[in-house]
Amino acid sequence: MRSDNPVATAVERYNSDPLNLVQIVHDAQAALGWLSRETQGEIAERLKIPVNRVESVVTFYSFFYDKPRGAYRLLISDNITDRMQGNQALLERLLVHFSINRGEVSADGLVSVDLTSCTGMCDQGPAMLVNNVAVPRLSEARIDAIANLIEARAPLDHWPAEFFRVEDNVRRQGPLLQAPMTPGRAIDAAIAIGREGLLNEMKRSNLRGRGGAGFTTGLKWEAARNAPGAERYIVCNADEGEPGAFKDRVLLSSHASRVFEGMSIAAYAVGATRGFLYLRGEYEYLKSRLDAELERMRLVRRLGPAIRGCAGFDFDVEIHVGAGAYVCGEETALLESLAGKPGRPRVRPPYPVTHGYLGRPTVVNNVETLCQATEVAIHGGAAFAGQGTKNSTGSKLLSVSGDCEQPGVYEYSFGVPIAQVLEDAGAARDAAAVQIGGPSGVLMTPDQFTRRIAFEDVPTSGSFMIFSGQRDMFEVARNFVHFFAHESCGFCTPCRVGTSLQREMVEKIAEGRGTRYEINELMRVRGLMRRMSHCGLGQMAGNAISDCWSKFRPTFERRLLATEFAPAMDLDAALAPARVVMGRDDAGAHLKEEV
Repeated sequence: MRSDNPVATAVERYNSDPLNLVQIVHDAQAALGWLSRETQGEIAERLKIPVNRVESVVTFYSFFYDKPRGAYRLLISDNITDRMQGNQALLERLLVHFSINRGEVSADGLVSVDLTSCTGMCDQGPAMLVNNVAVPRLSEARIDAIANLIEARAPLDHWPAEFFRVEDNVRRQGPLLQAPMTPGRAIDAAIAIGREGLLNEMKRSNLRGRGGAGFTTGLKWEAARNAPGAERYIVCNADEGEPGAFKDRVLLSSHASRVFEGMSIAAYAVGATRGFLYLRGEYEYLKSRLDAELERMRLVRRLGPAIRGCAGFDFDVEIHVGAGAYVCGEETALLESLAGKPGRPRVRPPYPVTHGYLGRPTVVNNVETLCQATEVAIHGGAAFAGQGTKNSTGSKLLSVSGDCEQPGVYEYSFGVPIAQVLEDAGAARDAAAVQIGGPSGVLMTPDQFTRRIAFEDVPTSGSFMIFSGQRDMFEVARNFVHFFAHESCGFCTPCRVGTSLQREMVEKIAEGRGTRYEINELMRVRGLMRRMSHCGLGQMAGNAISDCWSKFRPTFERRLLATEFAPAMDLDAALAPARVVMGRDDAGAHLKEEV
């Protein structure tokens, strides 16, 4: 019998298992609006765990709230592409309409408005989340209509469906996108060649992970299969949090069957019986569709016991939803989150293939990699290796956004020149820079546009952001610096302190109070973070500011003071309120400048 207590209902739904703590917190907050200390205490009591474990989860994830939020929670995407499309003016329009400040709740508790790092809608921004549901293509008219609906207290399912329509925007198709895969075809092909045969084909294909690191998929699967232990797991990393990336959103929206079949054939090769799809919190609106696809697959025995009648091939998938933590895109942080903990990266080695989920052998592949694996199963490793380059086989999906006529998803064989992507997207004439791989990637300028997308030249997870010559590249780098400072998990000092120092120094430059001292310090801090940070977030957090300084130096220099050093705080300006109180503005009430 279903309980009327939302916390009890959430705990019961997940079998009172603390491993599901993140999902339990999700459900409790969805029912209650926020997570009071009493609510957190009740969750802990029902799960028989210390309350500080619940508190650590609530405070770690951006989408969990330990203070009241509005009945309508509006989070406007603040990715650089959203800024380029006018998100700041739309944010201000909302704040003025409801007479609140950013982060505040209206006096009647109806609405709260804030920013979020990225919603994965860079091809159709500005965008926002309304109670975790994506609303793309914002405009003044749409903002006003939404404000009116909120004031009328209209439920979201009464809002115009057009407000929630998210386009795939597939602009160029290749082998993966050009035709829907016949359901069950990859699984049948895998069973036909057997477990060993499938592993051999995977290794022959030289398919490398599409998340950016490029580890060989066949070797990863083989290592997990050969690792000691009876239980093995398959995890699909769908925590696509890199600003400028949205290709996995398209695959999950329109090719979910292929994603799950990729997980199934990985399970067949490795000997796993259980899988997880870790869905980024910004894509929570996709969960019901993905759950429906899983149920369809179970009905036709493409999931569950004895898949397709193959004895011993038992495998099923469950979906876990993240809660706004970019760092969970790192595979060990993701595994921690799956186990109901804050998503802090682990020390490696050991690696997930031997000590993954619950310390057992685990394959972690991203969405695109698993989709590409179905191509290998169906067509064979040799055919797959015949595309692309020797070291970068197959095709690659690129999420193209920014200053171009045709933003969207483009599929190319590896080895495509940057210039070709710009030409196809309608940006060849005006592009002054391309950020490839998101804020942690590389900034390319026109003299580098002949370089190629490939692991041996310009590797990328798929984010491809274009900036015209009209853009202020300092502001681009400034946005990226704020992103990393916000997303640092705080686990290690070099990243926690380093990203904050970078943000403070960049703001000082933005205010016209910076000098070459700040530039030198930014480069020094970047070097320290690269050498000493615990995970890739901190190691790569200084890339954007370093690239921008080396390639667009004038955009920094025009903001710098001529002096070698300026104090971070303007003490005389800080004393202005005291002068007002005292009714003085004479020379004696001001600090004298030392010469």
